[in-house]
Amino acid sequence: MAQNAADTAQAVQAHPASAQYSQGYRNYVLGVLFLGYVVNVMDRGVLAVLLESIRHEFEVSDKQLGLLSGLAFALFYSTLGVPIAALADRSVRKNVLGACIALWSAATAACGMAVNFATLLTTRALTAVGEAGGTPPSHSLISDYFARSKRATALSIYALGVPVGAMLGSFLGGWGNEIFGWRLTFMFIGAPGLLVALLVWFTVREPPRGLSETTAPKAAQPAPPLSESLRFLWGYSAFRHMCLAAGLHSVVWYAGSQLNAVFFQRSHGMTSAQAGSWLALLQLVGAVGTLMGGMLSDKLSTKWNDRRWYMWVPGIATLVMVPFQFSSYLADDLRIVMPSFCVMMILASMFFGPSFAVSQTLATLRTRAVATSILLFVQTFVGLGLGPFLAGAVSDYLKPTVGLQDSMRYGLVIVGLVNLWAAAHYFRGARTIRENMEATERLNRAQAAG
Repeated sequence: MAQNAADTAQAVQAHPASAQYSQGYRNYVLGVLFLGYVVNVMDRGVLAVLLESIRHEFEVSDKQLGLLSGLAFALFYSTLGVPIAALADRSVRKNVLGACIALWSAATAACGMAVNFATLLTTRALTAVGEAGGTPPSHSLISDYFARSKRATALSIYALGVPVGAMLGSFLGGWGNEIFGWRLTFMFIGAPGLLVALLVWFTVREPPRGLSETTAPKAAQPAPPLSESLRFLWGYSAFRHMCLAAGLHSVVWYAGSQLNAVFFQRSHGMTSAQAGSWLALLQLVGAVGTLMGGMLSDKLSTKWNDRRWYMWVPGIATLVMVPFQFSSYLADDLRIVMPSFCVMMILASMFFGPSFAVSQTLATLRTRAVATSILLFVQTFVGLGLGPFLAGAVSDYLKPTVGLQDSMRYGLVIVGLVNLWAAAHYFRGARTIRENMEATERLNRAQAAG
């Protein structure tokens, strides 16, 4: 006991700022990181409601729209996420995060200056380069500020940046397109992120690694080589199946998030402002699912003393949402479509918190940013890279048969069946998650004692 107290005192002495981390400040940091995620998703998601206007100006196909909104972004985001995360695990995480926020915000504004489809692809790629360094250092910081028993809830609050950012991107993008045009809309959306970057740089303090653990590790503990981190994490069956499940579910998630506006405009005759307003409301409803996913996983895991709930909660939600995808896209009456969409959005959003919590709990103290980057690599490369592209390709294939009005709805429904595959991986990963988490906890204790 005395030795533990001495270790803690030594850690505080080595990191004087750690003694000042009140609960209020921890919540403030979570709020700033949440803002960073909001502008991340807002900058990424605004493109969705601008696609039809871009299609008309540049005269491109649905497959090219899928390439612009998905694959072009995903290639850079996924491949650069891992090395940037490795840098975050070895350096000051809040500085890496602040620089990346500034880069993706400037690149989003530059999208409005594109002179043709190729230059727009290039600026979207630059946006992806910046956003690749957003979530991994944020997750690592949150894991040091919040204990394991509260981590899924904290990560779910952070993940609320997805529906809130998408809501703002849809609403502001839709109305901005109507009033100012798509070019000025990009510029207006990109500007706020520069202010958030300043907040991160000047108000967020870097915590000592392992601050939220029972015993803080030695300050000099080095991060392992990237190759070793990758082998360690991928060696866990639970981690592999969780990444594959989240990646496959993201095929459906990103197909909808990038092409739902096109669906509403074509199949239900909405303007970009109307589609953006409806999507903003639906994203707000989806925030309920984002928060529920983390809270349910934490509460059920604690109540039943069974960590498999971190896999079961997103697995059940992913499976149950499949019939709601059919009614959301195939019904013609908006009185059926919108309530069904609300349920679908809640269920679709429940995977964020539990999946993020699994990645952070399975990672050792100095591999947490890398763990998130691996999850995001699979999620983005598979989900964002394939989802919009496949839905657009199916839409192009069916267009001569069913017409422009209905081709996108069938493309989204067919891609939506991938959720059945995703749910199977969540349930498979649940089989080993308890043993895998216990193995990491033993390593963390040994590392702290060493």
